[in-house]
Amino acid sequence: MIGMSEVLDKSTKIYVAGHRGMVGSAIVRGLEARGYANVVTRSHAELDLTSQVDVRSFLAAEKPDFVFMAAAKVGGIQANNTYRADFLYQNLMIEANIVDAAYRAGVERMLFLGSSCIYPRDCPQPISEDYLLTGPLEQTNEPYSIAKIAGIKLCENYNRQFGTRYYSAMPTNLYGPNDSYDPANSHVLPALIRKAHDAKIAGAKEMVVWGTGRPLREFLYVDDLAQASIFLMENDIREPMLNIGVGEDLSVADLAKKIIEIVGFKGELVFDTSKPDGTPRKLLNVDRINRLGWSAKTKLDDGIALAYDDFVSRYS
Repeated sequence: MIGMSEVLDKSTKIYVAGHRGMVGSAIVRGLEARGYANVVTRSHAELDLTSQVDVRSFLAAEKPDFVFMAAAKVGGIQANNTYRADFLYQNLMIEANIVDAAYRAGVERMLFLGSSCIYPRDCPQPISEDYLLTGPLEQTNEPYSIAKIAGIKLCENYNRQFGTRYYSAMPTNLYGPNDSYDPANSHVLPALIRKAHDAKIAGAKEMVVWGTGRPLREFLYVDDLAQASIFLMENDIREPMLNIGVGEDLSVADLAKKIIEIVGFKGELVFDTSKPDGTPRKLLNVDRINRLGWSAKTKLDDGIALAYDDFVSRYS
């Protein structure tokens, strides 16, 4: 179901919220590569997205044609479980401010970037968009998940009440350029890259991985997500919510083995079973977006190698 009710030209004014983050920066790269010349961004120092007054003033002045809402407070299991109030409050404020201010400024079209953690902890696999709100969430990241669900419902209900075209994309676990490699706060794949690199440099005999290694995870290279997001914008696809992923997963243990091979760490893997595993499995059903004509292109081994190059260039 591809709607071409309006043709975008390269002068279309596009606001990317969160352009310095991994997702936002990938979307900016993708837009620039496709020749879009009117991309609007603001750093946190220039615009506090948790301030309703500031966001309203900004969008009223800029009046973009399209908004990519990629701004969010993000982190791995430890960060989500430690800073629960921050994750809930800050993400709620960012979403509410941007959605409402965009509507007030006359912005008709928006793509909200959510997260696969919105789905119930134990729902059937692979996870269809229809499984939203059908069961309890994973407790370690429940506040973040609730905030993202609220963002989806904001878009859905502004559409129903005001006739806007604000839609939501749910990416699986992301990795790639401009990721956070903070060992305490990053997601599993960049955290493992950092651990493997540090262990290699230190000449360590072993590398510790949180949990049992049994949970299954799916990983999407962030530039593939950017291409999917631009595809949805350019084709005016009006599905209210779409999963974006690769449709394949692997265990955390197998992921760690891939990473130490690519990084070049020769020691042993040790699994700290006192640490939480999180959701047992999280594989997205991507049939809907595949039928629309988009699919991921970057193979996991190639993506990890690119991510490691990015890590070395920024942290060495």
